Amino acid sequence: MSYIHNVNLRDAPLYFAHRRANDRPENYQGTFHAHQGVEILIVHEGKGTLIVEQKSYELAPGMLCVFQPYQLHHVQVELSPDTPFIRSIVHFEPTLYESYFEKWPSLQAFYKHIYTGSLAEPCMYHSGDAEPLNSLLGSWEQTLPHLSKGEYYEEFSLFLVTFLRAFKQLWEQQLKPSAASPDTLRQPHQAERMLEWLKDHYKEPLRLEQMAGELHLSPHHLSHLFKACTGSSISDYVTAKKLQQAILLLTSSEYSIARIGEEIGITNSSYFCKMFKAQLGITPHQYRKQFHSKRYPRPL
Repeated sequence: MSYIHNVNLRDAPLYFAHRRANDRPENYQGTFHAHQGVEILIVHEGKGTLIVEQKSYELAPGMLCVFQPYQLHHVQVELSPDTPFIRSIVHFEPTLYESYFEKWPSLQAFYKHIYTGSLAEPCMYHSGDAEPLNSLLGSWEQTLPHLSKGEYYEEFSLFLVTFLRAFKQLWEQQLKPSAASPDTLRQPHQAERMLEWLKDHYKEPLRLEQMAGELHLSPHHLSHLFKACTGSSISDYVTAKKLQQAILLLTSSEYSIARIGEEIGITNSSYFCKMFKAQLGITPHQYRKQFHSKRYPRPL
C-alpha cells in the first residue's frame, strides 16, 4: 500500500535510528510513502533499488539520501541473512531547528537547501571518509536514552548541527567536478516509464488499457510489472500521488477543499474528504487548520 505517513514530529521532534538491520523479507515491507519533515538515510549495507519520485537508484553501501517533506519514495531490498539491509536514519521537522543555524551561514544555507531547495540528485554515493559521521551516530545512540524531556530541544539541536556539518562534507564532495556523476552510477529501472506516465496522468481517471497501450504493454503485464518493480499497486501509487499534491495545496494555497479535490482529479468533495481521512486520520479541513495553528516551542 502507498500512503502519506503521519509522523509525530511535534511531540518527538527528532527521530533517530542507528544501523537498523533487516535480513528477512517478512520483517520489511517497503511501500511508496511520504511524510512530513526531512529524512536523511545513510545506507551501510544493502542490495536493491530505491525510487524517489520518478528516479531510481541502485541501493548500495555508502549511499546518502535526502527525502524532502512529502516526497514520495520507496526502497525495494533483496533480503537474506547474507545480504541484510542496514541503515541509519535521521528524521526531523526543519522549522523547529532553523534558528539554531543562524551563527553558521554556510551550514544554514545547506540546511535550507535540503529542506526547501531543488536537489539535483536526492541520492548520492559518497567516496569520502565517513568515519566522523559514523562515530557521531554511534555516540548519539549512547547519549539519547539518558536525555530528559527538558533537554530535548537543546541536545537535539546540538546533535543536528554537528551531524549536518559532517553530512554536508560528504554530500558536497560528490558535487565537485572531479567526483563521479551520480548519473553514471544510476541503473535504469523498469518502472520509470510507468512512473513518468502516471506523473502526467494521475489527475485523470485511471484507465489501465490506455496506459498499457501507450507503454506498449498488455494490461496484465503492466500491473504485474509495476507490482514486481515497486512493491505497490498502480492504484495505491496514484492515491499517494493525489494525497501528496492535496497536502501541498492545503498548506500553500487558499483554495477551497472542493477546489483542491478538483485539482487532483476528484470532483466529488465528500469522496475526497473520505479518502483523505482514511489515509491521514483527519479531514482536509482539520489538516489545514492544524498546519496553520502549529506553535512550536522556541529554542532554549
